[in-house]
Amino acid sequence: MVDSARLVTSNNTDIPDMPLVVDQVAVARLYGEPLFAMPHDLYIPPDALEVFLEAFEGPLDLLLYLIRKQNFNILDIPMAGLTRQYLSYVDEIRHRNLELAAEYLLMAAMLIEIKSRMLLPPKHVADGHEADDPRAELVRRLLEYEQMKLAAARLNQLPQLGRDFLRAQVYIEQSLQPRFPEVCVSELQEAWQGILKRAKLVQRHKITREELSVREHMSMVLRLLQGQRFVEFEALFDPEKGAAVLVVTFIALLELGKETLIEITQAEAFAPIYVRLAYTPS
Repeated sequence: MVDSARLVTSNNTDIPDMPLVVDQVAVARLYGEPLFAMPHDLYIPPDALEVFLEAFEGPLDLLLYLIRKQNFNILDIPMAGLTRQYLSYVDEIRHRNLELAAEYLLMAAMLIEIKSRMLLPPKHVADGHEADDPRAELVRRLLEYEQMKLAAARLNQLPQLGRDFLRAQVYIEQSLQPRFPEVCVSELQEAWQGILKRAKLVQRHKITREELSVREHMSMVLRLLQGQRFVEFEALFDPEKGAAVLVVTFIALLELGKETLIEITQAEAFAPIYVRLAYTPS
């Protein structure tokens, strides 16, 4: 398929600055032997170039093929020669398969536009620098396409199910009646001992809730203050009864103070705090 393309390319004798053959060695190869002249009795099928173009995935693929095969610097593409050679491929196929050549014609128009812009004098931007190279966008697209093509090739080299290997399937015949294993007495003893060991590890704790009444402790505080002029704040608490009782007693003092039944006083800063019954005028 590629040899047929090379033969068609060699017919483009009107391209002085481009090599006649893609590999710069021979116009074609026949059974591995190079041919340096076109045979007079050679028959080229009418759809040879059409098959050649269908081997590419699009115009970018064809451009990249032409650039890489002729060892062009992709950052400095000779647009004139490349455009003429690209158009020679498209012209050969336009009258055979217009649908296939449509997308290639769009790329041809882009190449002609870039070629015409390069013939014009370069424009200067406001800061004095020259404008961007008209080939910059094409170079960027070619480089990105080449990266994606190489990545796709690496993915295609990975083993694939159905292409490189098949999933093994093994069928095991099973009897209709299940056969259960026999259990001896010693195995039952070991299983029972294991259950007893696990049962000893399980411990249960019964948690009871201690109910404490704030109103009851309010009454207890009032009884302690009866007949007392002042009682020190710390004397109203009994640490031996636990933290829960201390908290409820403190809440009872706050409730009594809120209801103005007691008075909490302090002579000065950092002085002892005293509690007494609220004075009720008669």
